[in-house]
Parts: sequence; C-alpha cells; structure tokens
Amino acid sequence: MEFRDLKNQYLKNKTAIDSAIQNVLLSSHFIGGEPVSQLEEKLADYVGVKHCITCANGTDALQLALMAWEIGEGDAVFVPDFTFFSTGEVVPWVQATPVFVDVDKDTFNLSPESLEEAIQNVIREGKLVPKVVIAVDLFGQPADYPEIRKITQKYNLLLLEDGAQGFGGRIGEKKACSFGDISTTSFFPAKPLGCYGDGGAVFTDNDEWAELIRSYKVHGKGMDKYDNVRIGLNSRLDTLQAAVLLAKFDCFVNEEIDAVNSVAKKYSECLVNFVDVPIIKEGFLSSWAQYTIKVKDKENRDKIQIFFNENGIPSMVYYSKPLHFQKAFKESTNQYVSLNNTVELCNKVLSLPMHPYMQKAEVYKIIKAIKNYYV
Repeated sequence: MEFRDLKNQYLKNKTAIDSAIQNVLLSSHFIGGEPVSQLEEKLADYVGVKHCITCANGTDALQLALMAWEIGEGDAVFVPDFTFFSTGEVVPWVQATPVFVDVDKDTFNLSPESLEEAIQNVIREGKLVPKVVIAVDLFGQPADYPEIRKITQKYNLLLLEDGAQGFGGRIGEKKACSFGDISTTSFFPAKPLGCYGDGGAVFTDNDEWAELIRSYKVHGKGMDKYDNVRIGLNSRLDTLQAAVLLAKFDCFVNEEIDAVNSVAKKYSECLVNFVDVPIIKEGFLSSWAQYTIKVKDKENRDKIQIFFNENGIPSMVYYSKPLHFQKAFKESTNQYVSLNNTVELCNKVLSLPMHPYMQKAEVYKIIKAIKNYYV
C-alpha cells in the first residue's frame, strides 16, 4: 500500500506523459519554450486570475511575492504556526520578522481571531510594522479567506495565499490560488497537482507585481537575460516539468479531485466515532493533499503507528513540531499570542494514505485497522 500512489497515477496517464516528455526531448528546448507558456495560460485560466508565473519551487514562489512587495527589515509577516517550514522560512530570508499565529483546531488553518490579536499586539509594541499575512491552505482546504480578508483590509495588510497544498480546492465557485493579493502553489510530486521534480507558480491580477516577479525569477532581468536591472534569483520551471503537468492536468481536474473527495467521505463516515476526523467548512471544497485525523495524544499516536506498520499501512505526521519551536527561528521572532492549539495538534495529528487511486479494499483495510485498534 502506498501513502500517495504516484506509480498508478503515472500508469493512468502514461501515454500522455510519455508523449509529452518525448516531444521535449526531441525539441531539445529544456528551458522555457511553448510548454511553459501553455501551462501558465492554462493554470491562470483555471484559477481565474490574470497572471500565472511559473518558477522552480513553491518556496521560491513565496519569496518572489515578498520581493515584489519589497518586504524587508522592520516588517512583520504573520504566519500560521502549524505549517511546513518554508512558509515561515522565506520571511527572515528577506530580512523581515515572522510573527507566528495560532490555527483553528478543526480545520488546521489560520485562526482569524488569533491573527487579529497578533496584529494588535505587534502594533501596541511598536517595534515592527505589520505588512503581510501569509495564509496556508493546509492539507487541501482553503483557509477562511472571507474572514481573513476582512482583517487584512481593516489593518491595510497584503494577503499572500500559500496554496502549496490547496491547488484544486475552492470556496463556493472561487478556486484556491485566487484568494490572495498574490497566491502561490507547489508542484512537488506529492502535491495535489505534482510534477516529477520541483516546481512552483505565482498567481496575481496585478500587472506591476507580475512584471517584477518575471524579472526577479530570472536574475532580475530587464529587456533580456543579459540586461540585469535588479538582484534576483535563478528560479525557472524546467520545460520537462511543464510538459508533465500539462499531460496530467485534465485528469487532475476531471477525475482526481472527485476521487479524493470520495475517499475522504468514506473515511469520515466510518471513522467519526473512533477518532476526530477533519472538518471541511460549509461551502468549502478540499483537494485533500492529506487526510489528517486527531487522536488522544502523542503516546496514543505512536502506538497506532506501530499497529499500522505491523499491518502494512503507511502513515505520516504533519507536523510534529510547531514553527515557533524550530531552532532556525529562535533569533528572528517573538511570541505575540498563545499558540496552544498548534502545540496540541502537533501531538495529536496523524495522516492516513490519501490519493485518487486508492482501491476500496485499501480504504476498508485502513478503516478496519483503526476500528480494531480501538475495540
């Protein structure tokens, strides 16, 4: 049993993927070219924004957004404490200060109440200038953007959507990666829409920011790559990765999102009386990068994982340590609000196998194992 089955996904799309890769190899255009342009157009149209700019990975995508906004020393950037390291990592990289915010225990996403409290405390202290909120679409469900947007507008802050895990999700008919002033995603292989290496993208409706990001991602280029008008990065999406994403895209949109939601529905229906199952807010759709349950405590989780291993069931813990506990952030931030929900979640969360190609027998094996553990 695979935690996320990329082999079956490849076999499902083998003809299209093989053909796409072969065409790139025959063209010998490995950087840029038509597949990259086609992908950016397709993704922008799907998300419903004016600009999509691909880049080397999801971390660079976040950094490029902060660079376009000229975020730097003395600026406060509000980051959920319960997320992957890169969400916070990019903030000190541009010399700004991450301010960690607690999350909602049911959705795992940024808590609007904790966010506003953190903003007010930073303003009250007077040492930093609030500038940006980074909201993460954790495990596939978009953050509570209707409420978060009210707060960013109230305090005149920029909103950066980290949609690395959320691509394909939506609120009503509005899709993930369209909620931020700038939004980003990752095409890491295990993400909802993944390539066969690293890759990322930035989304925005703002022409000026889009132009800056296109410059920054290629060494700060001006008219061409030998005209360098600013200090930038080397952050391009390889043509082969663009071709793979194009080959996988239609299947992702037309089949895979429905498939993972079907698996999640079965999990939740059968497990709700045994563990705390993930809560999807009314009107929200998750793309289910992970299906994450909550158990009693860390000791109980460790025992369940041992039981799973004995029964051939893979599982993962996302995430075992809050960002504010990470040594790398020790010198770059202060704590402005309680982060108790995050600390509790780090001791309770456990992610089960989740992907569009799960067989019914696999799903029921996992459900049966959890029931047997608790009986």
